Amino acid sequence: MALVVLMLGLPQHVAQGISLVAQVPPTSLSGVIQYRRSGHLVAVRWVVLLSAGFIVGAVSGALAAGHISDIVLRWTFVGYLVLLGLLSLTRLKGSRDKAERPPVVLGIATLVGVGIVSGLSSGLLGIGGGLAITAILAAGLKVPQHVSQALALAVTTLPLTLPAAWVYATQDHGLPWWVIAGIVVGLWIGTVIGARLATLLSERTLRLMMPVFIFAMAAYMAWRAAHA
Repeated sequence: MALVVLMLGLPQHVAQGISLVAQVPPTSLSGVIQYRRSGHLVAVRWVVLLSAGFIVGAVSGALAAGHISDIVLRWTFVGYLVLLGLLSLTRLKGSRDKAERPPVVLGIATLVGVGIVSGLSSGLLGIGGGLAITAILAAGLKVPQHVSQALALAVTTLPLTLPAAWVYATQDHGLPWWVIAGIVVGLWIGTVIGARLATLLSERTLRLMMPVFIFAMAAYMAWRAAHA
């Protein structure tokens, strides 16, 4: 979504609507398959609970976004990315080897809560909910990085953004469907390449890359917001 805003210069509300619609097709499925082949399996129970919370949060966020101006949404987007980046940085301290790490057990309330927060960010800001799921699970709840990313892809494979996308589509902003079609194709190709690269990298390398990526995106969005 950030790239849509930066490269096409579309209004924030329109860009967020595009982002949500583009996430409806199962473009992440190829990534889930790639992680599974590499031995990074995800618990179906976790996917179900995360998805339940995600839908509630996404619809609530989309409804709230309609009452917020473009410029406020842009700066909120930047602030949210900075928070996720800082959260990711905490994972770099005091990490232990995989063999020493006890298995993570998450309860129903925790998983649904993570889903709600991720869905809220997706509906309100158009950020792919997978980014929030990965950051919260990996950094906040100490779930292994590969597993967190595989879970995020599994959740975003489902058409969970459809209700929130419908909220945006029925508003006055309108959505350029030709742009959405191109983004869907790009997402499918990018997910295949990204998942293959991720499974070849160590968990520590992925943890190092994540805050760099998030802060870079936040810097771009801050620059755009300042010059809007």
